Amino acid sequence: MIGLTLVIEKTETGLVGQIKEMPDVLTQGATIEEVKENIKDALELYLDYVRDKNSNTGNIVYQEPLELV
Repeated sequence: MIGLTLVIEKTETGLVGQIKEMPDVLTQGATIEEVKENIKDALELYLDYVRDKNSNTGNIVYQEPLELV
């Protein structure tokens, strides 16, 4: 299993969460639980974006889903 680190910081308007290993994945919330739920959505959106962006290169010779447990 590969683990990621969720870092949550307090701001003037609430809490901000970021995946330490993937700095582009950010979210916010009023509670820690809300940030933890929101970060899952943010990660999914980020991965969808990266997949779409990289799938149109025309140079791919092989591709398959990879599960890291």
